[in-house]
Amino acid sequence: MIQRKLNTFFKVFKTRKIITAAMCTSLLALTSACSTHSINTDKVESTTVNETPPNILLILSDDHAWSDYGFMGHDIVKTPALDKLANEGVTFKRAYVPTSLCRPSLATIATGLYASQHGITGNGPSKKVPGGKKGEKYKELRAQIINKVDKLDTLPELLRTKGYVSHQSGKWWEGSFKRGGFDQGMTKGFGNHPKGRGRHGDDGLKIGRTGLAPVTHFIDEAVSAEKPFLVWYAPFMPHSPHTPPERILKKYTDKGLAISVAKYYAMIEWFDETNGELFAHLEKKGVKDNTLIVYVSDNGWVTNPKKTDRFLPLSKQSPGESGVRTPIMFSLPSQFKAQMRPELVSSIDIVPTILGAAGLEVPAGLPGKNLFADMKNATPIDRNEVYGEGFAHDMADINDMESTLLYRWVIEGDWKLILSYDGKNESYQQHHKVDRQGPRLYKVSTDEYEQVNLAKQHPEIVARLSQKLVDWYPLQKRNILQK
Repeated sequence: MIQRKLNTFFKVFKTRKIITAAMCTSLLALTSACSTHSINTDKVESTTVNETPPNILLILSDDHAWSDYGFMGHDIVKTPALDKLANEGVTFKRAYVPTSLCRPSLATIATGLYASQHGITGNGPSKKVPGGKKGEKYKELRAQIINKVDKLDTLPELLRTKGYVSHQSGKWWEGSFKRGGFDQGMTKGFGNHPKGRGRHGDDGLKIGRTGLAPVTHFIDEAVSAEKPFLVWYAPFMPHSPHTPPERILKKYTDKGLAISVAKYYAMIEWFDETNGELFAHLEKKGVKDNTLIVYVSDNGWVTNPKKTDRFLPLSKQSPGESGVRTPIMFSLPSQFKAQMRPELVSSIDIVPTILGAAGLEVPAGLPGKNLFADMKNATPIDRNEVYGEGFAHDMADINDMESTLLYRWVIEGDWKLILSYDGKNESYQQHHKVDRQGPRLYKVSTDEYEQVNLAKQHPEIVARLSQKLVDWYPLQKRNILQK
């Protein structure tokens, strides 16, 4: 058992507090030896005093376009399990992740903080350090980036104060599952894997593609122990390599699609199948009605029709809709009626909403909204805009988020403004080339694929939304690209 020590001085003087965490080292067994360390928090009004807090199943799709679901209107790809979830739960079709790159996006979902706050802005350090990617300096910087999670309050750590047990599977960049505060998990992490793996999930990436046994076993044990649980289910799906079963692939190759597109669509259907299996298991255990299922994708994707496993510009890593937009769903049958919601929401809302559902106070400083009461009561959400930011894939200076800042964007009602900046970019030059331009203004309510830049026609809107970005947080070093 590993116990982190809470340093009071550090807690006062650092901008992020370290949550004391106690974890079992067992991968598949829940035992009474798993102790918890409580945080002094007060319950907020969400569940009644004697109500059992809901279980949490957090589903994270990986490299999945916002439009590629049946319930979002796609006429080819099949997603029956997610369609059912969307129609029975609370679904936000105009939802977003602030950053369209997997590692910072997942860190946001785990902490409720923007990348500019949690400091994990890219997928790794610069490859141009002495010795390159295989050198000691690169390894040292990788470890320093992972160290950032130790200073952050993660969702499983916060839920532990309410008696939750937690399990990690799938994508996870921040070292072993224990570094993120999970009680159990699959990812060994950088420096811990016997075969030297550990970049973004190692053994955890098997989940979904090779079955669901680690997750279903954990659920069985938690239910048997009468413990509320959190499952982080982030399979490497539909992420490349696009290697779907032939039985599913044939459905799409028979339609005459480019093979790269057919494989991507088949991966989505395969991913959907795994969700259906998880939902059926919750039903079998008799806990689905009191399980909050949360769904989000980490970032978008548009398949290159000429190259398998490759994406096109203006999708992944882009501030465009095809990079940052995703449906977000919340299902809790015991408390939520089916709702298709029109409001703007963001993945920064996931942590505070889960805490609200669990009856925990939302820590001060989290930028997102607790949506629980508005979903339960079907009342309007008080929000005018959502924000986002984009950084280079490689972190030029791991302690200076502005060093690789490429974009910031804001959506207010119908309008979306994207500003590009002169941050350093060492990777994916061709993908970012089309995005590195002057201010872009789109009426995304009617121009979902951002075809018409209206910045010149509406300079007053550009000025107003630009000021909102300054008010969100001012920049000290970066300049806006004007053309």
